[in-house]
Amino acid sequence: MIRKPHSIIVLLFWAVAVSTVSAESPLPPESPIRPGDRIAIVGNTFADQLRIHGYLETMLLQRWPDNPVSIRNLGWGGDMLNARDRPTNFPAEEETLLAHRTDVIVGCFGMGESFAGEEGVQSFQASVDAWIKSLEGKTYNGKSQVRLVLVSPIANEPLGKLTPRHEQRDRELSAYSQAMSEVAIAAQVPFVDLYQTSRYLMDEPIGPNFTTNGIHLNSYGYWALSHYLFRGLVQDDLASPQPPWRISLDATDLTVQANGLAVSDTARTEAGLTFRATELIAPTLPPPTGEDLPPQLHHFRDSLTIANLAPGIYKLAIDDVSVVTASHDDWARGVTIDTSPAHQQAEAFRAAVNDKNLQFTYSWKALNQVHIVGERKKSPSGKALPAEVIEFNQLAQKRDAKLRDGIERQTRNWRVTRIH
Repeated sequence: MIRKPHSIIVLLFWAVAVSTVSAESPLPPESPIRPGDRIAIVGNTFADQLRIHGYLETMLLQRWPDNPVSIRNLGWGGDMLNARDRPTNFPAEEETLLAHRTDVIVGCFGMGESFAGEEGVQSFQASVDAWIKSLEGKTYNGKSQVRLVLVSPIANEPLGKLTPRHEQRDRELSAYSQAMSEVAIAAQVPFVDLYQTSRYLMDEPIGPNFTTNGIHLNSYGYWALSHYLFRGLVQDDLASPQPPWRISLDATDLTVQANGLAVSDTARTEAGLTFRATELIAPTLPPPTGEDLPPQLHHFRDSLTIANLAPGIYKLAIDDVSVVTASHDDWARGVTIDTSPAHQQAEAFRAAVNDKNLQFTYSWKALNQVHIVGERKKSPSGKALPAEVIEFNQLAQKRDAKLRDGIERQTRNWRVTRIH
């Protein structure tokens, strides 16, 4: 694993991590994404791969369980603002935006364009401005002009021989991100700066790599950056739009502080203590890695802290399901909780999100052109394709409706027991 030296402090990192239109321009009066919004994501490989990992969509669906959003991901690997080629007979993007009754479009561009080098920045700015203007007056939801959000490209991760032009590429990506920011400020369009966020995360020597080749995020990279993209899209409470679970408990006097859960019926037992916890918000999704995480990402994880336990090794069980074992010293520092029954439900929900996206992809992005315009068009499978596309779209809609049920929040029994 190759990392640049750690060069920041957490406070500086947080200041640049969630970036929208700058202080030079007034912020939008409301959050870029709002309850009940019907969202379309467009753009390059970064956008396309969001639908495969499902972290961002799961977070957004959990944000407003009483009025959840609905998302269609129209990202396409390699898309650029002026180069968005599609196969023959492919449905027009506007057709899909209308069918989804889209309220807001999240546009992720700049990575592909950045390969034109710094001399292409001015042309890119013009393209961003033209894209914004092309959507003025569009009312895909039938009642109001579509809203826009711009998302910058990520930084170039230094991976040794895999990224021989790292410094040059990073300068270019910085320039394109800044160019997008300037257009967003002028057009009063919300802007999420993932370039700065990813650059500072990549500077941290602790933790796994974020990308496979310097610019394409891996699963861990999508888990990490989806948290910051979520915070850029949801700004009705900038301090903590989706706080993680936090329980701090004193084993001596049983005083407790909790965030995200309501704790009751705290009691000591011969071997430890018990309490009941009612889930007020959904749990945070666990990272897809067993490696240590950078300190900047620790606050995204649910945790339980217990002070003043007698020396020993203690096991936490929730509803009689073993969750984690740690020493009294570890419990005093705080232990990550991400394999509980609730977390298992959250992961199952994310899998359902990914399945919905797969059904939509089958209905929208045909995988075999030979059945559409090629030699198999008149074959039985070719003739059956139009009906199958409609059926896949119906499956996507049914799964979308099912996702509105969200994750069931329960009251569970937590038991901490000394085992050694």
